[in-house]
Amino acid sequence: MATAKKASSKAGGIRFAEANSAAAAAAHSHVHFDEKLHDSVVMVIPESDGNFLVKVGFLKTQHRYEIVFMLPEVPGLGKDVCPAPVPNPYLQIKDLTAAPSGGLKVTCEYVAHKEGVLCEEMLILSESKEDVCLKVKVHARVMDRHHGTPMLLEGVRCVGAELEYDSEQSDWQGFD
Repeated sequence: MATAKKASSKAGGIRFAEANSAAAAAAHSHVHFDEKLHDSVVMVIPESDGNFLVKVGFLKTQHRYEIVFMLPEVPGLGKDVCPAPVPNPYLQIKDLTAAPSGGLKVTCEYVAHKEGVLCEEMLILSESKEDVCLKVKVHARVMDRHHGTPMLLEGVRCVGAELEYDSEQSDWQGFD
């Protein structure tokens, strides 16, 4: 077992901080975070073609999430909008609401169906202007269900786990 030696003026000795110096050092070593970290919220990024990329961070495979984000006002789209009736088993718009400050509040449900970097698309249609739509790509990093629980971004909420058939956990024993 190693023991610490008393500090001396010789080179190579171990020096212990005095009690009041340690308290002063501890007071300056606290980590402070901004209330809204850049990486703690769902990010909505405009793309060059007028559509949007929404980054929702890390999710866990075989889980269902509610994702809420704000889109800025898109003048060409108009105020009367609806989700496109395009079936996507993994991403569905649940609610589109005009925000008081302009733009749209989008609430969608996303099923993280496999591991990896996933990108699902949804379309928002103008009800008053024919052939006008907005494409929104939802980008998620989905981790395996056996590798812990991710810290979810503000705007992302887990609403349940999807059942996955696992033959090792089956009660069925077969016939003799």
